[in-house]
Amino acid sequence: MAEIINMPRLSDTMEEGTVATWLKKVGDKVSEGDILAEIETDKATMEFESFHEGTLLYIGVQEGETTKVDELLAIIGEEGEDISALTSGGTAPAASEEAAPEAQAEETSAPAASAEVPEGVVVVTMPRLSDTMEEGTVATWLKKVGDNVEEGDILAEIETDKATMEFESFNAGTLLYIGLQEGESAKVDSLLAIIGPEGTDVSGVASNFGSATAAAPAKAEAPKAAAPKAETPKAAPAPKAAAPAETPKVSKDGGRLFVSPLAKKIAEEKGFNIADIPGTGEGGRIIKRDVENFVPAAAASAASVSSSAMSVGEESFEEIKNSNMRKAIAKNLAKSKFTAPHYYLNVEFDMDNAIAFRKEVNAVPDTKISFNDIVVKATAMALKQHPQVNSQWFDDKMKLNHHVHIGVAVAVEDGLVVPVVKFADEQKLTQIGAAVKDFAIKAKTKKLSLAEMEGSTFTISNLGMFGIDSFTSIINQPNSAILSVGAIVQKPVVKDGAIVVGNTMKLCLAADHRTVDGATGAQFLQTLKGFIENPISMLL
Repeated sequence: MAEIINMPRLSDTMEEGTVATWLKKVGDKVSEGDILAEIETDKATMEFESFHEGTLLYIGVQEGETTKVDELLAIIGEEGEDISALTSGGTAPAASEEAAPEAQAEETSAPAASAEVPEGVVVVTMPRLSDTMEEGTVATWLKKVGDNVEEGDILAEIETDKATMEFESFNAGTLLYIGLQEGESAKVDSLLAIIGPEGTDVSGVASNFGSATAAAPAKAEAPKAAAPKAETPKAAPAPKAAAPAETPKVSKDGGRLFVSPLAKKIAEEKGFNIADIPGTGEGGRIIKRDVENFVPAAAASAASVSSSAMSVGEESFEEIKNSNMRKAIAKNLAKSKFTAPHYYLNVEFDMDNAIAFRKEVNAVPDTKISFNDIVVKATAMALKQHPQVNSQWFDDKMKLNHHVHIGVAVAVEDGLVVPVVKFADEQKLTQIGAAVKDFAIKAKTKKLSLAEMEGSTFTISNLGMFGIDSFTSIINQPNSAILSVGAIVQKPVVKDGAIVVGNTMKLCLAADHRTVDGATGAQFLQTLKGFIENPISMLL
């Protein structure tokens, strides 16, 4: 069964995309997760992967050509399958990738009538805000039903598999309907909201959109395929749920309290004092998951007393819903671990000169660098000499990158993000230090943009600050290697035939054997050793 692949929305403001490079050609086999093409958006050039398996039967946009979001990009199906009905006239029907033939037949049998959707009404669907996003969660609504919306206004904050991002409106009007409450999740292209002229009855549109998406994910015009209902359905009052609920004015410490309507409603149902619940949303806002995970102090105390009075232990647990970021990390790392043949090279470097070098640099007024900055700079310079380690693997080719973009793994509450220091080999140590510090702050506050997390050619993971002296990492694909950096440890070492107190640091290079041979990885580490053990050489 042929699957229609449309131009994806790879950024929150993307309206059209340009195919920079096709990585598959007509007739090639395609597996789920394969990179189909590199798409140039309004922000960056991003890889677009396939969510389907089969044969690439048709390419609708050639390299260098541009088309609107949701327009036909390609068709994947069974080898030899007849797709003439889908490509006649050079265009494909406005159906999503997931549409089944049964759904298409159903749509054909129901003639579309534009009058069935009130004039000026626009259905807003869950956007694809990252190249791997399959579903999104509404973290916060910044508009409520009845509010006036201007083009460019921020409607909501959407949690994707990579970050929490602002989603702006491309339309002006009144927010008439909200399809997802804060904390709720839905697939890409599901109903998110409806915007139109004030006072317009959209209850039928909302109801019919739901039935249309049962057959296939619909676009903004999908409701037109269903007949309007004369009477107001019972579900019509649903938009009221998005109306602002009365919230306490101050928290326990006297500060202003921010709480989502849904969170307040759940707290009232559970009998919780909303002021007692710590908020984890934007700016400390209390959201759905905060209420669901909250354990009142009295209940916790009673449970403790009860447990201490028992002679045996009591089993307990809590279930935490996986965030989109956590699910994406699980998917990507599992894919990397089981598709890339990892091997590991372990080394231990003498850090005495690096310690002295850092001390001298930091003695300069208004200058501050870390050992991690030294490692990033040294790694970037070593990669310039060993492009094989700075490579990427594809089924039919290997890409040797001559630019060096270092991804620096940063731990956040929901998992891990990897902001990228671009052209790290060309930057000064102080510039690298400032960039990494800025990334860390943005990561903790969920302010990293997609552009700041794209394009890495190599990754560094440093757990030395947590006292870990050695560990191995999983390759951050499509990179070919990742460097694990441990803590600097003071220990007895042998120098010039005598045992003295020295400072050493262990590193482990995990490499993809498809692109990096063992000897190549070893030579890279030798070059890296020269830079780290003699950091002054990086300035020459």
